[in-house]
Amino acid sequence: MAISATEKPLGKVFTSDYQLTIPSFQRAYTWQAENIEQLVNDLQDACADPDTPYFLGSLILVKDGPTQYQVIDGQQRLISLSIIVSVLRELEDDPDLIDSLNDLILEPGDKLRGIKAEPRLTLRERDTGFFRMYVQEGDLEGLFDLRDNDIASHAQRNIAVNTRRTFDLLAAMDAKDRRRFASYLVNGVTLVIVTTDDLAGAHRIFDVMNMRGVPLTASDVFKAKTIAEISPAARNAYATRWDDIMDPLGDDSHTLEEFFSDLHLIVSHKAVCTQLLEEFRKDVLKPYVKKQNVISFIDDLLAPYANAWLILNRPTDANLPDDIVAMLVSLADYQTTDWKPVAMWALVNSIRNLGSANAQVFSTPGNIGNGTTNAHDERLQLHDIDRLHDVLAALERVTGVDSLNRQSPLARRTRAASAIRDLNKGHTLQQIRGFLITDEDRRSALAHLRGELQTSPAMKKLLLIRANEQKAGYRITRPRSLKALPIMPEQVSAKSDFAAWPESVHDHWANRIGNLVLSQANETQVAPLATYAQRRDRMLLSASSRRFPLTAELANIAECTPQTLQYRQDEMVRLIADHWNIRYDADDTDLSTLNEETLNVKATASSPTSKRVSIAQVLEAGLLIAGETLVWERPRKGERWVATVTSEGKLRMDDGREYATPTAAARAVGGSSAGLTVWKRTSNGQKLSDVWKAYRLRKH
Repeated sequence: MAISATEKPLGKVFTSDYQLTIPSFQRAYTWQAENIEQLVNDLQDACADPDTPYFLGSLILVKDGPTQYQVIDGQQRLISLSIIVSVLRELEDDPDLIDSLNDLILEPGDKLRGIKAEPRLTLRERDTGFFRMYVQEGDLEGLFDLRDNDIASHAQRNIAVNTRRTFDLLAAMDAKDRRRFASYLVNGVTLVIVTTDDLAGAHRIFDVMNMRGVPLTASDVFKAKTIAEISPAARNAYATRWDDIMDPLGDDSHTLEEFFSDLHLIVSHKAVCTQLLEEFRKDVLKPYVKKQNVISFIDDLLAPYANAWLILNRPTDANLPDDIVAMLVSLADYQTTDWKPVAMWALVNSIRNLGSANAQVFSTPGNIGNGTTNAHDERLQLHDIDRLHDVLAALERVTGVDSLNRQSPLARRTRAASAIRDLNKGHTLQQIRGFLITDEDRRSALAHLRGELQTSPAMKKLLLIRANEQKAGYRITRPRSLKALPIMPEQVSAKSDFAAWPESVHDHWANRIGNLVLSQANETQVAPLATYAQRRDRMLLSASSRRFPLTAELANIAECTPQTLQYRQDEMVRLIADHWNIRYDADDTDLSTLNEETLNVKATASSPTSKRVSIAQVLEAGLLIAGETLVWERPRKGERWVATVTSEGKLRMDDGREYATPTAAARAVGGSSAGLTVWKRTSNGQKLSDVWKAYRLRKH
C-alpha cells in the first residue's frame, strides 16, 4: 500500500490534478447552516491576516486513475467549499475573476491531455445532478426559487439551505472585502492530501488519524506561563488556585478557547483574535508580567470572569435576582455567543466578590463552580442592580436586532468591543455606541420579520418566545421539547381544508411568522395531519404548550383563513417590535404597520439576500412586463411550452393553469428536474434566471 501526504492550498486542490468522486457508500452531505456559517466566519477572521495560512484538515483519497480519486474523508468540507466558491462567482462582476472562480469547481476540459469537461467534484448518484445544476453550474436563482416540496433528499435540502446562508453572509460584504476573501480562500486555505491506492488502507489511515493524543488546551498553556512568573513560595498555592478556577469550565479545548477569546476581547477591546495563544499573552498577560503582578491576573481577572462564564451557562442556578436570571435565560436563547463578553463584563462589574474563592455563586450544591457549601461561604455582593438590568436589556435588544439582520460575527464582536470600551469609560446607555440601534437597523429587522423567515429553527422559536412573553408580560418557563410548528401543512393534500387556498397564498404564508406556533408537539406527528382542526388540537394537547398565549388562543379559532394568519402576523410583529423597542423611528412613524416592500425600500443600504424573488417584485421593478410571453423549447422531445406573465404576478400556461413561481410552472409541464432557468423571454431570448439575478443584485 503506497501512501503519500502533501499540504496544498485550495487553489492547487481544485485543479485538473484531482478529479474527486464521493463513493456511494459514503454518508450524505450533513452539514447544517451553522456549520457552513462557522466556516465562512472563521475564514473572514483569518483573511484579516493574509500571511497566516488557515489549515482546514486533511483529505483522505483513494487513487482510481491518473487523476481520479475517491474521497474517503473530507466530503463535507469539499462540498461546502464548492458552495462558497459558487456564491463568490455569483456575486462577482469582473469577468476574469468569474472565470477563475468557475475553473475552481468546473473542469473546462483539455483534449490534448484527455481531460473531460466536467465538475471537479462528483457527489453520490442521488444528489450529483442537483449539485451540478444548481451549485457547480451556477443556477443559484433556480435554487433560490425552489420550495421545500421541490427538493428530493435531506442532502439536497442541506445544499439549498447552506447555499442561501452563504449567499447572505458573502453578499453583506463589500466587493473589495469579498475579493480579498476569495483570494485568501484560494491561496491561504490549506489541506493535507493523503492518498493511497488501497481502499482498506485508506480506512485504516482514517482510523489512525482520528485516534489522536490529548493536546494541551489554552488553559494549560496560559497556566504554565503564569505560574512560572510567581515566586516559588506561592507557586504551588496558585497552581491549585488556577485549577480551582478553571476546572469547573471543563476540559473541552474549544470551550476554553472561547472563554479566553472573550476575555481577550474584554481586556483588549479587539474584535478579532486569530492567534489566541500569541495575542492573549501579548495583550492580556504581558502587562501583569511587566508589573510583576500575575497573582492579580489570577485573583482579579481570571477568577471573576470564569465565574461570570459559568453563570452564563447555568443562569437558573445562579444566586441572582429573578429578573436578572430571566434576562440571562433570554440571552442564552441565541445560537450566537458574541453577546457573552458584554454580559460577563456586566456581571463582574456588578458583583463585588465574584472572584472570591468563597463566593456562593450557585444556589444548588454540585461539582460545578462554587456549588458546595461551607462555613466561609459569602453571599454575592451586588451593587447598582438597576445598571446591571439596563445593560443586559440593551444587550438583548441589540443581539436580537443583529440576529434578525444577519450581522456577521465580526460586526457583532465589533459591537461588543465598542460597548465594553464605552462601559469602561462610565458612559450612560444612550452614549454607548455598541448599544445604538439606527432607524435603518429597525426597518431592516422589521422587514425580515414581515417577510419569509429564512433563519434557523432555533431563531424562529426565539422570535415566538419573545412575542408570547411580551403578550403575557412575564417570562414563561420553557419545556425542553418546544418547537416552532406551522399551522398550514408544508404539503397541502387534496383532502386538506387548506387546499381551497390559491397556490400563491400557500406560497406567501409557508415561511412567515404568522404561520408559526410554539408547541411541545412532536413535529413528525403533526406533519401528516392535513386539516387545521387536527393540527390545532395536536399542538394544543400539552398543557406546557398552552402556557404560551399566542398558542392558547388557537383554541378559540374554529377555522383558519389567510386573514387569520395575517392577524397573527401583524400582532407578532408588533409584539416583537415593542419588546426590542424598534417599533418607532426618529420621525415617530409606526414601522410595525408598514409592509415588507415599504420597509425594504426605506432600508436604503440593504445588501442582496437569498430571499426568493417573486414574479410580482420583478414586474414592479420593470424587469418583466405583464402580458409578455416566456418559452421553454425542448427540441429533442419535440415540445414547446409557452407561459404568459399575468398582471397578478403569476405564469399562465396555454391551458389556463396559473403558477406562482417559474419553477412550479416548469415542473408542472416538464417534470421534477425542471427549474427557473429553462424559461426564456420570447422578445430577446434572455434567460429568466438572468432577469431574477438582475433584480436580486440591483443597486437599491
